[in-house]
Amino acid sequence: MRQRIIAALGIATLAATGLAACGDDSGSGSGGGSGEQVTIGIKFDQPGLGLKEGANYTGMDVDVAKYVAKELGYDEGNITFKESPSAQRETLLQNGQVKMIFATYSITDARKEKVSFAGPYLVAGQDLLVKADNTDITGPDSLNGKKLCSVTGSTSAQKVKDQFAKTVQLQEYDTYSKCVEALGAGAIDALTTDNTILAGYAAQEANKGKFKVVGKTFSTERYGVGLKKGDTETCQKVNDALKKMVDSGEWQKAFDKNLGDAGLKLDPATNPPKTFDACS
Repeated sequence: MRQRIIAALGIATLAATGLAACGDDSGSGSGGGSGEQVTIGIKFDQPGLGLKEGANYTGMDVDVAKYVAKELGYDEGNITFKESPSAQRETLLQNGQVKMIFATYSITDARKEKVSFAGPYLVAGQDLLVKADNTDITGPDSLNGKKLCSVTGSTSAQKVKDQFAKTVQLQEYDTYSKCVEALGAGAIDALTTDNTILAGYAAQEANKGKFKVVGKTFSTERYGVGLKKGDTETCQKVNDALKKMVDSGEWQKAFDKNLGDAGLKLDPATNPPKTFDACS
């Protein structure tokens, strides 16, 4: 009898343990949940957009990412931000190292061959950053013979060479912050990328008065949310979240908070975005 009682108690204990284990998994699932972790790619060196300072992450991309993740069911405390340099974004998505990328990721046909996009959530334009006292660089067609910097994996500098200034000298670094350092040191004449990124650098406390954005945009850059190729389910959920962010006024609050002080003027016809690309 004693052995039967002990055996029964052992079975009951195992059953209780099994139930508890099942309960621990209740927050997981493909749709996001209170206990599920998500890794999101952002830039770490773009003030006003995606900036890492110590353990803090700030910027427009960061705030949009947090809003979307919350709408997808992820708690903010379960978000891990991973640095996503321009040249590595497709690989990070393809390898499953990140679920989504919010990193000034312009939607292009070439990129859509490798990844899917939701959005756009911001429409910017390519411009130039020069020293504040520079008077001879007034646009991309005045860059012949000049040294122009952009980052590896970006098409910005090559676009200038192909379309505006055949004899421009291109210089690449792995991050925009290194281009800014080179510009300050006189090693290059100009930095080119989107006006949103350039305005963020010019507005940094350490850079105030040192640089200026030329203010002559010459492209349309539609920032999308990068997703693994074919992930249409997540794409639609992200688009729904972005629409809600715009309609609720939270998008405008995020823009004013992160880029308002930079004096950046965006085209009201395209910002905030009113329509989003179909998921396919």
